[in-house]
Amino acid sequence: MRQYINWKTYLVIVALCIVAASLYYTNQLAHRLADEERKKVEQLAFSLTTLATATNDDEVTFAQTFVSQNTTIPLIIVDEENNIVDHKNIDTFNVRNIEKHIQKKLEEFKARRAPIIADYGIGRSFIYYGDSYLLTQLKYYPYVQLAIIFLFLFVVMVAISSAHRSLQNQVWVGLSKETAHQLGTPLSSIEAWLELLKESDCNEEAVTEMKNDLDRLKLVADRFSKVGSVPHMQEENVMDRVRNMVAYMERRAPSKVEFSLTSNEEEIPLNISGPLLDWVLENLMRNALDAMDGKGRIDIRVTNHPQQVWIDLSDTGKGIPGHQIKKIFNPGFTTKKRGWGLGLSLSKRIIEKYHHGSLFVKQSEVGKGTTFRIILRR
Repeated sequence: MRQYINWKTYLVIVALCIVAASLYYTNQLAHRLADEERKKVEQLAFSLTTLATATNDDEVTFAQTFVSQNTTIPLIIVDEENNIVDHKNIDTFNVRNIEKHIQKKLEEFKARRAPIIADYGIGRSFIYYGDSYLLTQLKYYPYVQLAIIFLFLFVVMVAISSAHRSLQNQVWVGLSKETAHQLGTPLSSIEAWLELLKESDCNEEAVTEMKNDLDRLKLVADRFSKVGSVPHMQEENVMDRVRNMVAYMERRAPSKVEFSLTSNEEEIPLNISGPLLDWVLENLMRNALDAMDGKGRIDIRVTNHPQQVWIDLSDTGKGIPGHQIKKIFNPGFTTKKRGWGLGLSLSKRIIEKYHHGSLFVKQSEVGKGTTFRIILRR
């Protein structure tokens, strides 16, 4: 369970506990207030009975005083034939048909609770009542509080996540530029030694391949130096970039790994940063090779749509467990014994931030393989 629990989970649990305690306490207060209001209506019924049967002025005065003190509880009094005798504290402001409005309120009160009976000896009245404004507010207060707490949690989590992402971006950008800087010196030295090898009598094919790999290392260093800066975008044929990267990786892959490249069009012009797109493709293919342990198949399918270009890269490797799919793009996350866990994070950044596209796991099944999809928008 630990893989599903983080600080956000604990924050939500604490918030839910606070809300539950608040709901319980507020509901208790609402029940107490409702009991008090019922007692007041019962006393009102007693006062009405007293007014009808009083034998001296003191009783009448006391009963009238108590009846007049009710200024908060809305109530409607009906006789035994269900005719409305009187009503009090019913809001009729801006109501055109008052009788219809009172009748509607009476139906609401009847549906909510049983009436209080005032028995006069020679007849009876039935007092139906609703909740006072204070009780209504108290009942809805927990839900308002719940909404405010969740809004506050949402704002806090967005702010913390944003700050966390910003800090991560600064760290990885700094790390990338420092890596490019550190690579510069040995690359210059290797280039000098390679020039000496050219002048000597040695294997020309080996020197040519070493020169190609040196150029590749320079390109890698150049890529790292561009992380964090705005890349130069220009129109290129996406298929040329994909073909070159497939050919490059195929020469360096184990002999038991097969590569397949298909497309619905041979020419797909698109505004891209070629070197950075190469980096993304190389990262995905290297991950695929690592997942296949020296044998398997990598299929690359490029599909041109009117508004988008899809690049699907599928392998027959180990696959990704479901609970790890959302984490694989997090900086530093890796299941390998080597590596910094930056490849997929930087690839996603390149596609989404610089190319305004998408990079995601389209499908993955443990033991059968994974398909990544790159979406480049026109």
